[in-house]
Amino acid sequence: MGHARVAADAAARGVVVEIFQRPAAHSLSEAAELLGITPWDIVKTLVLKRSDGTFLFALVPGGRSISWPKLRSVVGVNKLQMPPAEVALAATGYERGTITALGSTTAWPVYVDESIRGRRVAMGAGEHGYSLFVDADALIVALEATVADISTPE
Repeated sequence: MGHARVAADAAARGVVVEIFQRPAAHSLSEAAELLGITPWDIVKTLVLKRSDGTFLFALVPGGRSISWPKLRSVVGVNKLQMPPAEVALAATGYERGTITALGSTTAWPVYVDESIRGRRVAMGAGEHGYSLFVDADALIVALEATVADISTPE
């Protein structure tokens, strides 16, 4: 159970998360509506591959996309890519749509868009049909994340 792995890692890091079951959503706006929040309150966790074969997580709020030039600059690389779904699964232990840095099978570096600071956000919880709420600042500290301007409006 992916959400149990997320809960265990959050507890080990001292981060309070509220994990809950939810109906399936087919879009970010549908997920927000189901949760009674705005798309801006949902943080997408993307796993990205570097040219050396290592990975990183990028956390970006709904309504925004990764700014590839900004993120490459912050990470200090010339190339980043979204790996195929099966590669992301192998790198994290989570399927697309459920990926979170909490409980990942490998603790890859985390880069967080500065716009989520100071907010309570919803995210994937490691398993389809589950989401979590977390204080973004506590998550940033627990994951030792790099916070920077890494996004652009969609």
